[in-house]
Amino acid sequence: MFSVTATMLRRGALRYSQCTMATVVSGNKTSQQVRERLRTEIAEMSSQFPGFRPGLVVLQVGDRDDSNLYISMKLKAAAEIGINASHIRLPKTATEDEVLRCIIAVNENPAVHGLIVQLPLDSFYPIDTEKVTNAVAQEKDVDGLTSINAGKLSRGDLRNCYIPCTPNGCLELISQTGVAVSGKNAVVIGRSKIVGAPMHDLLLWNHATVTTCHSKTIDLAEQVGRADILVVGAGKAEMVKGEWVKEGAVVIDCGINHITDSSKPSGKRVVGDVHYSSAVQRAGYITPVPGGVGPMTVAMLMKNTVQSANRFLQTHRPGKWNIVYTKVKPRKPQPSVITISRSCPAKPIAQLAREMGLFSEEVEPYGKSRAKIQLGVLKRMENQPDGKYVVVTGITPPPVGEGKRTMALGLAQALGAHLNINAFACVREPFPGFCFGAKGFAVGGGYCQVVPLDEVSLQPFGQYEAVSSASRLVMDAVKAHPHYETKLSQKALFDWMVPLREGQRSLSTAQLSRLKKLGIEKSDPLTFTEAEIRRFVRLDIDADTAADCDFLGNEIMAILSLSSAEEDLKQRLSRIVVATNKSGDPVTTEDLDVSGTLAMLLKDALKPVLMQTVEGTPVFVHTSPLADIAQGYTSILADKMALKLVGSEGFVVSESGHGGDVGLEKFFNIKCHYSGLKPDVVVMVANVRTLKMHGSALPNLHLIFLFIDPGIPKEYLQENLKQLEKGCFHLKKQVENAKAFGLPVIVAVNTFSCDTNAELELVCSHAKQAGAFDAVQCTHWSEGGAGALTLAKAVRRSAKLPGQFKFLYDSQIPADGKLRTVAKQMYGAKDIELSPKAMEKLALYTKQGFGNLPVCIAKTHLSLSNDPKLKRVPSDFILPITDVKANAGAGFLYALTDSKRDDPMWPCFHGNNLLQ
Repeated sequence: MFSVTATMLRRGALRYSQCTMATVVSGNKTSQQVRERLRTEIAEMSSQFPGFRPGLVVLQVGDRDDSNLYISMKLKAAAEIGINASHIRLPKTATEDEVLRCIIAVNENPAVHGLIVQLPLDSFYPIDTEKVTNAVAQEKDVDGLTSINAGKLSRGDLRNCYIPCTPNGCLELISQTGVAVSGKNAVVIGRSKIVGAPMHDLLLWNHATVTTCHSKTIDLAEQVGRADILVVGAGKAEMVKGEWVKEGAVVIDCGINHITDSSKPSGKRVVGDVHYSSAVQRAGYITPVPGGVGPMTVAMLMKNTVQSANRFLQTHRPGKWNIVYTKVKPRKPQPSVITISRSCPAKPIAQLAREMGLFSEEVEPYGKSRAKIQLGVLKRMENQPDGKYVVVTGITPPPVGEGKRTMALGLAQALGAHLNINAFACVREPFPGFCFGAKGFAVGGGYCQVVPLDEVSLQPFGQYEAVSSASRLVMDAVKAHPHYETKLSQKALFDWMVPLREGQRSLSTAQLSRLKKLGIEKSDPLTFTEAEIRRFVRLDIDADTAADCDFLGNEIMAILSLSSAEEDLKQRLSRIVVATNKSGDPVTTEDLDVSGTLAMLLKDALKPVLMQTVEGTPVFVHTSPLADIAQGYTSILADKMALKLVGSEGFVVSESGHGGDVGLEKFFNIKCHYSGLKPDVVVMVANVRTLKMHGSALPNLHLIFLFIDPGIPKEYLQENLKQLEKGCFHLKKQVENAKAFGLPVIVAVNTFSCDTNAELELVCSHAKQAGAFDAVQCTHWSEGGAGALTLAKAVRRSAKLPGQFKFLYDSQIPADGKLRTVAKQMYGAKDIELSPKAMEKLALYTKQGFGNLPVCIAKTHLSLSNDPKLKRVPSDFILPITDVKANAGAGFLYALTDSKRDDPMWPCFHGNNLLQ
């Protein structure tokens, strides 16, 4: 007989005669116990991190029945314990590259913690299985099949690898017997990468003396007879005979084989690699087939997935970016913007995108430090809750501006790099005509700018080029159509527009829409009558009503900014009114049959451009419609994408054009109207110098603030509380304007070295008296995000208030009523005065169906009134509306006012040379 351990005797595991049956070790029972433990563990994860669940993806190529069966078992087990499992099935036509791209996408998805590649890969094309399995990220290789995991296991690095599921399940079953592995003779039959080889390593590093056997082993029976622990995974039905087994041994049978059995309805039955009926007479413990190792393989797969999720939580927090910010050390005296930019090099844009959770296939590099982001991100993240939405505006500025963009970037840096909150800034693309104006050529300034400066300011993004090409195309079509209507016959025009190819004529989508508009219910051009052909080909454009190229380009940029998807872009482009016909009806780009081509030209420009600040905070730089005859801010798509990327606890800081009376009103009543987004907080930027300007009796005082030099009278840079207090009436009005939309308002005072504490405290005090949630001083220009930290904390507090956002007017009221509401409530006008031309236009647009569109008033941004020389809070003035035009594609009417022009600004390119 053989010796037994005390543990075995206590458990009654061994029997001393061949007639005593071995104890059956049930894989079904053990796997159920494992699942219960995992279910409890996942519940604890979810309570600690609300909404978090381990994620598992099963990738299959083809549609094999056996693979489908195994996958269904895995998905069912995952669902039972609370793992969020999904199945990706690629068709048999999938190539190796397609499989690898799919694996890379899953590797990059932070919501997935385990990836299984179901083998075999059932494709029509040759696929390197080793290459595919090794493409799985090591931290997500819950099958334990990559070379990295195999190498770690072979070296005994069990804490930092994933043990293959079947061997791991075998070890768990052995532990259930109470037999200590340490010091035992173990025999493993089989040397596969999935079972035999890793089983050998696992037993070895659990201190057994291990022998690996296989089909070529000569003395197999003798080797088996010495085994205290026998694991069989040879894939040969009942090859191990019962008489070979050492009495009292632990026998783990990994085999699954089908043999003929006429007693079964299917004519087959499942057996293992061990002859069970004879082995059960000698073994101390034995696993059945089925019901033994099989269930444990699935259970260990779930265990590895939960283990992977736990490892993820040790280094990450759900919803938190794993982003590395740049540490900035501000210098005194402060260097130039280009020096700062070059001293804060941008990290590779692919790295930033990866840190934010973007997939490599969603990022299109556009130079070293820029990338266009594919719109598929919105589809992938459609179930992700939006973050907090902050809009930055300002008081009525001088020509040099208030520093809204610098404040927006500084706030985003403070939230991200200093409070460790997911934060995104969204700003407009610079335009050379503006960036070389008095405001300089940087996007932002000081230690709150987008870097690298030369790429963001001087190298095109492709948007203006695409818009310019699109507007020229439309103008060419507008000129060409009436020209050829007079030169060609109806038939010749028809042949050009609907050419005959192989005996067939086909209509474009735009042409079908035009036919519908004309009331012609036909789709076969060969059936058109002469009258129908005449109506179809002749637009009868009134040349005097043709759109201006510059205005048309700005509307196209506005459309780019307001579109929420490619289809929305197509629809808006098709509605652009380029002229009216001689009957007074609008002629659109769809009538010209150019809308489809426009969409093709602008498709790439629709993608937001990702860049970063000096501190490594992500920024979308996208679109730049004019802020007077259009809405004047970054795109809806940039804001929407950023809100998804930051997650529910993150913040998106978006700038609006001009002051609270002009830019903020359009941001809400136009942009938010079409985006459906509801901001949470308004940040209003002010500074002491500008408020002194509003408090001065000198109408042109704002001109002296263009440049600080010794020629400026000292009294304007010295403390003057009386003058400042008068200017604070303007601040009060702008705070009231912002509060009219139902949101908390924080006044951010952009401080300068010449400001005194008394002046700064006076501004903050008046802001709070005006109803601001808070008023804080900011030194972000010289200190970066650290100088906006107080602002960031105030924004965070105010964002917790219940949202009560509302529009200024109902879109259903008449257009003149909307214009009057804006003029009275935002500007403080007594009323509006419509010129006869404006009244005629409003009547026409109402008749054409544009009366319900939002309104956009083209007014100077340098005063609440239409006169840029009137500062403080003008009142009792009449706002003259001289003309009204329709941006039907963008979706608003814009009214032109009789605004006086101010002096031009001195350009900023003098003395600048980026090559120095």
